[in-house]
Order: sequence, then structure tokens, then C-alpha cells
Amino acid sequence: MNPSFRAVPSPCVGICHLADDGLCDGCLRTVSEITRWTQMNDDQRLHLIEVVLPRREAQRA
Repeated sequence: MNPSFRAVPSPCVGICHLADDGLCDGCLRTVSEITRWTQMNDDQRLHLIEVVLPRREAQRA
């Protein structure tokens, strides 16, 4: 097993509906981010989950 491998789960929560702002109501990702998820490396996925999505959530509140 590769010790540098980290499985980063998808932020999808099963509420798949695009809002008027272009973000999914469930996970706050764009269509592009959703479709690119499988091509992203772990660092890109973690950045999205730890930085981008919390910022979007705060902006929506």
C-alpha cells in the first residue's frame, strides 16, 4: 500500500440541485468542480474541502 495515498471522500451529500448562483445546494461545488472531482489529486480535493467550500458556505450565510 502506498503510504502517501489519502482517500479524500466526495463532499456530496445527495442534495443535487444547482442554485441560481451556480453552486450545488448540497455540497456548494460548481458543475466544473463536480465533474473534475475524479481527476483531482488529494491536495486539490483537500483545498476545495478545507478552504473553498467553507468560504462559500460563509458567504451564503
